[in-house]
Amino acid sequence: MADAVLLGGGSREEIVLVDIVDDGDGHQDVPAVRRQDSLYVDATRAGGANHRGGQESWARTMRLAFQCVGILYGDIGTSPLFVYSSTFKDGVRHRDDLLGALSLIIYSFALFTIVKYVFIALRANDDGDGGTFALYTLISRHAKVSLIPNQQAEDELVSGKHNAGKPQATLRRARWMKELLETNRAVKIWLFLLTILATAMVISDAVLTPAISVLSAVGGLKEKAPNLTTDEIVWITVATLVFLFAIQRFGTDKIGYLFAPIILLWLLLIGGVGIYNTIKFDTGVLRAFNLKYIIDYFRRNKKDGWISLGGILLCFTGTEALFSDLGYFSIRSIQLSFSFGLVPSVLLAYIGQAAYLREHPEHIANTFYRSTPNVMFWPTFILAVAASIIGSQAMISCAFATISHLQTLDCFPRVKILHTSRQYSGQLYIPEVNFLLCVGACLVTICFKTTVIIGEAHAICVVLVMIITTLLLTIVMLLVWKVSIWYVALFFIVFMSSESIYLSAVLYQFVHGEYVPVAMSVVLMIVMAVWHYVHVKRYEFELEHTVPRDKVKELLERRDIQRVPGVGLFYTDLVQGIPPVFPHLIEKIPSIHSVLIFVSIKHLPIPSVDRSERFIFRHVDKEEYKVFQCVARYGYRDPVEEAKDFVDALVENLQYYIRDVNFYAMGGEQMFRTTSYASSVADSSASYEKHSGHAVYAEEMLTPAESFSEHTKQLSGRSKHFKQFQVENMNMEKIEKIQQEQQAILREMENGVVYIFGESDMVARPHSSLLNKIIVNYVYSFLRKNCRNGEKMLSIPRSQVLKVGIAYEI
Repeated sequence: MADAVLLGGGSREEIVLVDIVDDGDGHQDVPAVRRQDSLYVDATRAGGANHRGGQESWARTMRLAFQCVGILYGDIGTSPLFVYSSTFKDGVRHRDDLLGALSLIIYSFALFTIVKYVFIALRANDDGDGGTFALYTLISRHAKVSLIPNQQAEDELVSGKHNAGKPQATLRRARWMKELLETNRAVKIWLFLLTILATAMVISDAVLTPAISVLSAVGGLKEKAPNLTTDEIVWITVATLVFLFAIQRFGTDKIGYLFAPIILLWLLLIGGVGIYNTIKFDTGVLRAFNLKYIIDYFRRNKKDGWISLGGILLCFTGTEALFSDLGYFSIRSIQLSFSFGLVPSVLLAYIGQAAYLREHPEHIANTFYRSTPNVMFWPTFILAVAASIIGSQAMISCAFATISHLQTLDCFPRVKILHTSRQYSGQLYIPEVNFLLCVGACLVTICFKTTVIIGEAHAICVVLVMIITTLLLTIVMLLVWKVSIWYVALFFIVFMSSESIYLSAVLYQFVHGEYVPVAMSVVLMIVMAVWHYVHVKRYEFELEHTVPRDKVKELLERRDIQRVPGVGLFYTDLVQGIPPVFPHLIEKIPSIHSVLIFVSIKHLPIPSVDRSERFIFRHVDKEEYKVFQCVARYGYRDPVEEAKDFVDALVENLQYYIRDVNFYAMGGEQMFRTTSYASSVADSSASYEKHSGHAVYAEEMLTPAESFSEHTKQLSGRSKHFKQFQVENMNMEKIEKIQQEQQAILREMENGVVYIFGESDMVARPHSSLLNKIIVNYVYSFLRKNCRNGEKMLSIPRSQVLKVGIAYEI
C-alpha cells in the first residue's frame, strides 16, 4: 500500500510516493521513499543510466553496421596496399617465402584481430565504450585506482557504477587484485603511466595512418605516369591529407554515410581481384593455411624472417581503432559487418597478391597495382585513394574519442570538443587536435617520402598498444570477469608471448623511423602526466587547506558582510569541503550573494550518469543563509550542458532538495531527521578514521560539505527503526514554508546569476626539487596559458564571470 503526498517542486508539481514496506519483523510500517531528487534520493534511487542497455533493434544494428564499414574498416581494408612491400624490403629470395608470409598474415590476422579484439576485447567494453582508456576506467569502477582523492560513497550508488558490482570476498584472486591496486601507490602510478602511454601511441598513430595510407595509394600514379617524381607524389599526398582533415568538421555521422558505400565497393573490388589472381596465377597458395610453411619460412630465413615480422604486423593495423571507436557504434554491429564484410575481402586480397607474386616476384615493390588487371587500374586507383582517406578516418575518430576521455578525467589540457551528432553521443570533433594531426601527418609525409620508413614507424605504435591492451585485459579478467585462472593464464601467455616477438622485431629497426612515434608519444605523455600531476597536487593542497566549519560560520555571521541580490555559483574542483579561495574572496569583497552555491563538476569513471542522479546537495550551514554545496556528476561521455541549461537543471533540483529537507523534518522523531551541517556532525569524534572505504574526518578537520557520505549512511541506518509515517503532521503552514523557500530561490534567479571562478596560480614551493619547479613553474604554466579557460568550456557569458585570483604553493 502507499500514501501519496502532493508537494510543489519549482516549476512543476510532483507526487512523492511513500511506500509502506515490511521492516523484517512482520510489521509493514517502514516508509520507503520512491521519489526524491537530492543527496537522499541518490542514496536510495536505483535507475538505469546505461545507454547501451537493453536489446538493440535490428534496424539500428544494420544502420550502425553500414556506418561501421565507412568509419572502422578503411584502415584494415587498405593494408593490402603496403604489407608485402614492407615485409620483403630486399625482394623475394625463395618462392615458398611467399607461402610462409601469407600463412603468417592469415594466422596473425585471425589471432589478433578476430580472436583478441572482435571476440574478447569488445566484450571488455566500459558500458559501450572501448579502447585502452575505457579499460582503465572499467578497472577504476571495480577498484579505487584514481590518483585524485575525490571518491564519495554516493558515487557507488550511481546506476552505471552500482550495477557493475564489486568483487566478491570469496573470490580470492579478485580480492587480491583489488587490494593490490588500491593499496599499492606504485602499482596505481604504473597502471596510469601504461594507460597514457597507450593513449599517446594511439594519438601518434592518428598522424602516421593517414600518411602511410594516402601515400601508398597516390604512389600508384607512377604506374601510368612514370615521369612523376617522388616529390610530386609527396605534394599530391599532402594536398589529399589537407582535404581529409578539412572535412572532419562535418562529423562522423555524416562522414560514415558518405564513406560506407565507397569502402563497400573497395572491399568487393579487392576481394574480386584476389579471387581472379588466385585462379589465374596459382591456386597452390591456398596451402598457406598449413602452419608448416611458417616453420619453413623461419628455418629458411632465420634472422631476416624474424625482422620481417615488422612488415607482417601491418596487416592488422587499425584494430585498436576498431576497439576504441566502439563508443560510436555497438558490439553487434561491428561483429556483423566485420565477419561478413571485412574478413573475406581482406584475406582474399592477400591470397591473390601472393598468387601473383609467385609468378612475378620482381614486382614486390608495388604489388597491389601490379597485380590489378589493366582494365581495372583507374577504378582501382580512384577507390584506393578514397579508401585510404577513409581508412585514416578510423584513427582520427579514435584520437578524438581518446582525448575526450582523457580531458574529462583531468589527464589532458582543456580543448574545445564538439558533439557532431545528437543521436550518438560518442561522435566528436576537436578543432585544435584536428589541426595538429593534420600538420603532423603532412610533416611526416614530407620528411620520410616513402611508405617503407613510415610503415616501420607505424608498426611500433600498433604493437605497443596491443601489449598494453593485453595487460589491461588480463586485469579485467581477474578483477571484473573473475574467470578461471587457467583461461587467464592461457590468454596472457598466448598473446603476450606472440606480441613480444613482434615487438622485438620492430625495436631491432628502431633507428630507421620508429623513433618518430616514440618521440611524439613521449611529448604527449609529458603533457598528460604534468597536467594530471599538478591537478592532483592542487586538489590535495585544497583538501588539506579546506576552510574549517567554524571559520565558515564566522564568515557568514560577520556584520560587515552584505548580501547581494541574485545567485552566485562558486566553481571549485573540491567535492569534500569549502576551498581556501572563498575566505580570500570575502577579504577582498566583503559580500556574498543572497543564494550562494559551491558547484563541483565531477567526472566519474563511467561512460554516462543519468540526469536524475546528476546532482547532490548539502546546506553549508544554517538554512537561513541559503548557502549550499552541489556536486554535479557526469560520465566521461556526457557533455556538460551550456551555462543556462546547467543552471536551470541545478536550480530545479535544488528546489527538490529544499522540499525534501523540510519534508523529512516535518515528521519529528518518527521521520528522517534533516538538520544543518553543524548539527549533523556535532557528534563527530576528534580523530580521523577509515569507514567502509571512505574518509570520515575529525571534527576539527571537517568542513561544511565533508560529510556527504557519512550523512547518507546515518539516514539509511536510522530508516530501519522508523515505526510510523504520520502524513497528517504535514499541515498547510509547513507546506507554505516549503513553497516560500522555493519561491525565494526563483526570485533570486530573476535577479541574475554570477559565475565565480577561483583562478589559482600554481607555484612550486621555494625549497622543492628542481624537477618539481620545472614541471610546475614552466611546463604546466605554459600548458595552462595555451589552453581554454573554465568559463569558455562551459560557454559562460563574459559579463557574468567573476574571477578570484589566489596563489598555491605545491
